[in-house]
Amino acid sequence: MNARGGVPRRQRGPPAAQQPRLTRGGSAATLREMTRHVPAKRLEFFFDYSCPYAYVASRQLPAIAARMGVTPEYRPFLLGGVFQARGTPQNLMNQLSPQKSAHNLADMARAAARIGEPLVVPAEHPRKTVAALRATIACDVDVRVVDGFFRAYWVEGRDPSAKETIADVVSAAGYDASDVLARIESQAVKDALRAATDEAVSRGVFGAPTFFVNGTELYWGQDRLHFVEGAPFVPGEDRSGSPSGRVVEAYWDYSSPFAYLGMSKVDEVARRAGATVVSRPMLLGGLFKTIGQVNVPMASWSAERQAYVMADMPRWAEYWGVPFTFPTRFPMNTIKALRATLAAPPALHRAIRDAIFRAYWAEDRDISDDAVLAALLAGVGADADEVLAATQAPEVKAELIAATQAAVERGVFGAPTFFVDGELYWGQDRLDLVDGQLRASADAR
Repeated sequence: MNARGGVPRRQRGPPAAQQPRLTRGGSAATLREMTRHVPAKRLEFFFDYSCPYAYVASRQLPAIAARMGVTPEYRPFLLGGVFQARGTPQNLMNQLSPQKSAHNLADMARAAARIGEPLVVPAEHPRKTVAALRATIACDVDVRVVDGFFRAYWVEGRDPSAKETIADVVSAAGYDASDVLARIESQAVKDALRAATDEAVSRGVFGAPTFFVNGTELYWGQDRLHFVEGAPFVPGEDRSGSPSGRVVEAYWDYSSPFAYLGMSKVDEVARRAGATVVSRPMLLGGLFKTIGQVNVPMASWSAERQAYVMADMPRWAEYWGVPFTFPTRFPMNTIKALRATLAAPPALHRAIRDAIFRAYWAEDRDISDDAVLAALLAGVGADADEVLAATQAPEVKAELIAATQAAVERGVFGAPTFFVDGELYWGQDRLDLVDGQLRASADAR
């Protein structure tokens, strides 16, 4: 769909055979071409009003596009149609564990608060948006109409498909409400929305918001806008000289690439904020089993989402300047590595953690192998024989079980998970929020 509401020739993504998959092998180098640096020539924003993150993204898009030197192209599509094509449940919130559902509600609020925008999740969420999307098309995808519908849904709590809401939104943008309400029932507008959704499917969209830079580079989520813009990592003000007493509790397992990425940066984030990290290793597979989560969540995603994530991980690694190679042995049994970490002298825990993470996620080594673990332990000054023998001790086994159960009881549902002042933050892509909370907590003292 072009800016005037027409439907251009479909632009397809690379053939499935050329897309990265959740398979053995792959590295930052092989995916380097998927990482972009400004300037860009084109920016497309695929959205549906039913997504709160799309709303948050829409509030930031004009400024980001201006810094990129491009005019954003707004691409409404029916998210439910994409979900149907991908085999994704229509009401995702109802499919999530209670822990993850609670986190997502808090995360939506944080995302909006971070940019100073209001957000209220309606009790009836998700609401149908078909009529609102058609009205947007009938108004030539006018940005004023887009902003009006987003505000109606996520600020005013109104039903975006109600005739009164549509009339108010389009009238405020200068359109004849009666004409628009009539046109949303026309076959031409219905076909245009269907074609826009088909285009989203054909180009690999699996959720909202989705951005395309230069027609082919796909970025998903409002938390990837720094990748969209091509902005470099900029650390927060260094307050390490003024310790705040704040603490970040970090839950992780060696089995998670996201935990590797997050733990590669959390100590720096905490140090620069004048805080410290309390490291809490856990057995992610045991946690998943307890809460009813599949053991390898990535393997349950659509092929399109898998392809995206396989490109996203090396983007994060490059962004933070850490080495990354997706291992040939995945998933990995990490029980012995975790026990070894717990059994080692506390003064060596961080060095061991970093060495084992690097061995698996940068060097593609088998961290379940005794010889590999022995070399890693010895490399940081630990008595390898003593530590490996201790991994079979009942008290060390019990410690890992207890740590995992404690994570479950605190609402942890994935790795990495961070706690600051009792608030849970999930994912390496939430370290900016962790940083913000640490600094806000310090400033409030």
